[in-house]
Amino acid sequence: MPKILSEADIAEFREVLCRAATERFARYGYDGVTMRQIAEDLGCSPKTPYRYFRNKDEIVAMVRAAAFRRFADGLDAAGAGVSVPAERARKVGKAYLDMALGDPASYRIMFDMREPETGEYPELARESARARAYVTRQAEDLRAAGITDADPQMLGYAMWASVHGLVVLRLGGLLRHGPEFDELHRQTMRFLVRGASATQDDRKRKRL
Repeated sequence: MPKILSEADIAEFREVLCRAATERFARYGYDGVTMRQIAEDLGCSPKTPYRYFRNKDEIVAMVRAAAFRRFADGLDAAGAGVSVPAERARKVGKAYLDMALGDPASYRIMFDMREPETGEYPELARESARARAYVTRQAEDLRAAGITDADPQMLGYAMWASVHGLVVLRLGGLLRHGPEFDELHRQTMRFLVRGASATQDDRKRKRL
């Protein structure tokens, strides 16, 4: 007779499975992982994961939600208690890089996985939205500090795309022969902010 699982048993196993699945999905992608392989990593029967999850999509959703939660919590902590907008933007930006480069498996899970659609899983939708909120928040901080008056959404997404690109290049080992990474990041952000300000100035001149 199967053991009757307590809520604590279920939570503990799901957490263990989450850790194992994160590494495997990050390495092999969605199509390269089966429920049987996850069970092998855990040393359990191939049927055991189905006692806790309906299918692989539900596992992916849980893994991604947990990764987004840790990421958003880290960004929250980095900006907490910092009242100067520009300094808050700097600290949050540094936390983004530290987490992305310090836990590349979770980072790949968040942004490289294509399944499942977030709308099907409320927890994943909620946690990914928390992380996504920082797309415009840093740009809003820079605007509040008078550093730029560019549209926060446009600048925020441009900054995010640039930082994500830098992270992917760094994780792929493609920046070994380039400039020092922290300096490259600083200069990239500087170019973006200056470019955004110049674009805004051009628009103002055209209106005159």
